[in-house]
Amino acid sequence: MTKAENAYFTWLYDLMCAQRFAAGISYKKLFRSLFNRHFIYRIPNDRNRASDGIALRRRFEYDYTGDASKDIYPGKPCSILEMMVALAIRCEKDIMDDPHKGDRTRQWFWHMIVSLGLNGMNDDCYDESVVDDILHKFLWRQYKKTGEGGLFTIKNCTQDLRDAEIWIQMLWYLDSIAAV
Repeated sequence: MTKAENAYFTWLYDLMCAQRFAAGISYKKLFRSLFNRHFIYRIPNDRNRASDGIALRRRFEYDYTGDASKDIYPGKPCSILEMMVALAIRCEKDIMDDPHKGDRTRQWFWHMIVSLGLNGMNDDCYDESVVDDILHKFLWRQYKKTGEGGLFTIKNCTQDLRDAEIWIQMLWYLDSIAAV
């Protein structure tokens, strides 16, 4: 990877992990897997999630160089990591923003990691074959109808989340936790 690409990866990692874990606990191997895997969508409206992920590149360029006019990865598809970070940001900024509770962007991101079943994959416990299997099931929507194994798990869900676009899954998930 180039210096700019490494800086971009570190920026994404820090957005979701900086000061979240004790020193010595790292999820960089997991994040690399998410970063190196393209987000392939099966439902047409999930194209919007890919677009949001790609838009993060311009935000990074602006933060990194002060110039948002170029894309550090021209033509490269959105990664799973970019899509998830962008979705967590949208969730907080567009829907769940609450000044009394503070910025919960990382919370939404880590809810997705837990739902996928990846929360135990810190660098000391990382298993590439398990991660690959989980990501394959996610991308091909082979998770449970309640969303377990996907980005959002909804207990007692009456809808099959495998048939819903990710944005709708997120809205249903947020409704389910707001009702508690």
